Amino acid sequence: MIRVMLIDDEEDALDLLEILLGQIGNVKVVGRYINPVQAIEALGNSAVDAVFMDNQMPGMKGTEAARVIRSMIPRIPIVFTTAYAEYAVEAFEIQSTDYLLKPLTIDRLQNTVARIQQSLPESVNQARQNDSITPTVYCLGGFHIGLPGDASKTLTWKTKKEKELCAFLIHYAGKSVNTASIIEAIWPGYDLNKAKTYLYTCLSYLRKSLAEHHIAIHIRKADQGFVAVMDGPTVDVTEFELLLSNIMAEEEMDEKSYVKMNQKYTGEYMEGCDFGWATAKQLEIKASFVRVLRKWCAYFRSQGNFALAVDSMQNLLSLAPDSEIDGRELIKLHLSIGNRNEAYRACLQLEQAVRFQLGAGLEEETLRLFEQTKDKTERRVR
Repeated sequence: MIRVMLIDDEEDALDLLEILLGQIGNVKVVGRYINPVQAIEALGNSAVDAVFMDNQMPGMKGTEAARVIRSMIPRIPIVFTTAYAEYAVEAFEIQSTDYLLKPLTIDRLQNTVARIQQSLPESVNQARQNDSITPTVYCLGGFHIGLPGDASKTLTWKTKKEKELCAFLIHYAGKSVNTASIIEAIWPGYDLNKAKTYLYTCLSYLRKSLAEHHIAIHIRKADQGFVAVMDGPTVDVTEFELLLSNIMAEEEMDEKSYVKMNQKYTGEYMEGCDFGWATAKQLEIKASFVRVLRKWCAYFRSQGNFALAVDSMQNLLSLAPDSEIDGRELIKLHLSIGNRNEAYRACLQLEQAVRFQLGAGLEEETLRLFEQTKDKTERRVR
């Protein structure tokens, strides 16, 4: 079964292509997108054997998206489906597998699928070469540990406190934490003797769970406390923080880093876990991410890549929806490329976030922008 991703800014075109591929058989559509930026971000987290894409799309042309995809997965088959013949030379310079002119025919599409099938073993190996049997510790978007050899499964915890103890020790990244600090963080207000009993019980559960699933995280006694020593597993938040640091230090920006950054960010640090001791680091990572996204927005604007400038600012506002300075930047971006309706929608969302989260009104500068956007939108309606 060939797994394909479809990218086209027209839903009808996506529907037709999916129907034709379904008639051919041995093809499964595992993702369909009208936004090429979102498709690229999803590609890094999906098992995809080939990509079918239109070329004429707002914000980012198919050939531009293809170059980014090529940098991520060099050998993946890319098929262009377009109504314009003049981009064929550029498409083949990118080493596309095929260039199909609309309207598509099932016979022509069958030939394309056969060509993809011939190259499949090599491309599949390339697409999956990063799949590792080494377990990953996930701290972004919650806390869980992937099982060796099967990334779809995670370690099951016997108790919530066993999970929190493991997260707490990993939070300190190989540093020893004394027993008193562990108890104060995880069992605050408990009788000391009872808290120690709970601690040693959870340590026993945790060591047994890790050993049973062959996860090379060793909980060892150290000084007057304990330390988590990792012999192989990777920690997503460590990789993410290093990536942010490298991007901030870079003078020459690389769009591949932007794609990689968005792929790695799956949510806030220890999100939804209700670990009070994790709050400070959660805020620290969020602040770093916001600074990096501002840098990306400035870079994309300087390159005239307004689609990714808007995307970076929207990502930022998902982290800090009540940030007026960033909200104004997004509104101005939409206005600069003639997206009046999107600018007005951004104004409404910013106003709602500021009123709900801060209990305040918009700043004077924002109100002036709001009125300009509203006036222009109303004039268009008339």
